[in-house]
Amino acid sequence: MLLDWMKSAPTLTDDPVSGFDPEAVTVSDTIAIAAPARIVWAILTDLPRYAEWNPFCIRAVSTLEMGSPVEMTLVNYVDPGTLVPNCEYICAFEHERRLSWALPHSEFWPYPARRDQVIEPTGDNSCRYFSTDAFLGRNGIHVFRFAGPWIKRAFDDSARALKTRAETFLAAEQKA
Repeated sequence: MLLDWMKSAPTLTDDPVSGFDPEAVTVSDTIAIAAPARIVWAILTDLPRYAEWNPFCIRAVSTLEMGSPVEMTLVNYVDPGTLVPNCEYICAFEHERRLSWALPHSEFWPYPARRDQVIEPTGDNSCRYFSTDAFLGRNGIHVFRFAGPWIKRAFDDSARALKTRAETFLAAEQKA
């Protein structure tokens, strides 16, 4: 599944350091959620409450302003029982549609990547959600081969947890 930014991104030939390789993208399952996009968006942007529902990203701190850091604590799917600190930067913020952050290339960490969380409204009380992680640059394919399978599992786990939380929130809203 190629997002618009992927279609217009520099290729590996154009930019071997941070160019896009369509072979190095992890895509979660697309999850149908019986709740409106506004509820899913509210959950995704309520970073202080991630630990209440997200099985992969148990801590996230950010202002969510373009370019601002997102300081995260992630569950390590490779070494169960351990946590990994991570910091990426907001690169897309489309109200009720997309929340994205990226890890730029650096000498210290030459593995740039971009994560997009996408909400697609399908009705007044329904939407679809999926996420992608594009591993960029000439090193991206190696990161994808190593990390892609466990990242997909983590993203699928998070998507299912998001569905449960959003549908629970809608049910509570409808009872109120």
